[in-house]
Amino acid sequence: MVKTRFAPSPTGFLHIGGARTALFSWLTARSSGGQFVLRIEDTDQQRSKQEYLDEILDSLTWLGFDWDEIFYQSKRFDIYRGYADTLIKKGLAFQQDGAIFIKYNFETIKINDSIRGEIIFQELPKSEDVIIKSDGFPTYNFACVIDDALMGINRVVRGEDHISNTPKQILMYQALGFEVPLFAHLPLIHSEGGGRMSKRFGATSIREYRDLGYLPKALINYLLLLGWSPGDNREIISLDDARKSFNLEKVAKTPAAFSMDKLNWVNGQYIKDSNSEDLAVYTKEFLTKNNFITEEVPLEYIEKVVNLYKQRLTKLSDLLDWSRFCFYDDYDYLPESGEVLSNDITNYIAALIDVLSELTDFNALTIEEKFRALAKDLGIKPGVLVHPVRVALTGGKTGPGLFETMDLLGKSGVVNRLNRLIAYWAKPKADEGE
Repeated sequence: MVKTRFAPSPTGFLHIGGARTALFSWLTARSSGGQFVLRIEDTDQQRSKQEYLDEILDSLTWLGFDWDEIFYQSKRFDIYRGYADTLIKKGLAFQQDGAIFIKYNFETIKINDSIRGEIIFQELPKSEDVIIKSDGFPTYNFACVIDDALMGINRVVRGEDHISNTPKQILMYQALGFEVPLFAHLPLIHSEGGGRMSKRFGATSIREYRDLGYLPKALINYLLLLGWSPGDNREIISLDDARKSFNLEKVAKTPAAFSMDKLNWVNGQYIKDSNSEDLAVYTKEFLTKNNFITEEVPLEYIEKVVNLYKQRLTKLSDLLDWSRFCFYDDYDYLPESGEVLSNDITNYIAALIDVLSELTDFNALTIEEKFRALAKDLGIKPGVLVHPVRVALTGGKTGPGLFETMDLLGKSGVVNRLNRLIAYWAKPKADEGE
């Protein structure tokens, strides 16, 4: 049975690179009906924090991962010390100045990496290394080897930055009499222009992507594309589908380039394809968390707002910029809005108010029908009315479909906002006559 692990350190939040490693490790296990272990490497007591641990666990759950077991290295110090003492008794380690050192008996080491093929290590930089520090804490490589062996990890999926640790760890496996697992070292993720990722180019935590309104399934889909492809030129693939076809040997050997544009496109596809009811639930949670709306806003209304913008959204945070008028009518008119106003226009709007007030079936279809009929009666093109009405309803000259917007706001909401615009236009004129 295949058994893999993801071993984050709670000294920081979960970032894109770590999340992709977790994903590929999880898929390696689940694609073969195996087990996935979560191991918290919290031996750095000074830098490890509960808030980081909470965020890591929360982010992994949000992304859709599950695990069969969870371990904490901070609770296993006696185990590490016991194996260090065993090495001392075997003459393979020694104690000096309060620390315990392992003695390497190095020969050429070859591994068959599942991604990179054969890797040959010709030498080590030194012949001995600390495995238990003077404070009693194990070093990374020693604890990692013991844990992987005792937890039955037989596939180690990790970043290529760990390649240099591999020969030391293999020698430790051999010294302790453990079976060496198969390794797969993932290429790093670079920024779109090449080089290491930075805050500006994608190297933010999973929590920050969540706070920006990315959907977990979309983010997982994009992580999949960073080094792996489902084939057939497909770019949209669910985690369940990926689990059926994932294979480490198909992971690219070259670094993947992180693209915010591509992530936004993938997220936009998931928004468009989402069930409106489900998306409304997620959107309400998002908007409430951002103090944009209160819990009292009906879910049915949120669903209407979602449908109004669904085809244009790339992430839910777009709604924070675009949809305030859907929930509040205390907005200011944008400065350029005055360009579409005149005395004639306000007269037209007054006529529109009369027409709309008589409508009994207030929906986008009947609104558009009456709107166009009024424009014809007034001897103007419908476009002459569109911009000023949009200004009245939203405060600006751009926005979603006008008739769908009117449908969303309802008859009283639309009439009140049209009257408000007339009052706004009339007030300066009245002030000039004083």
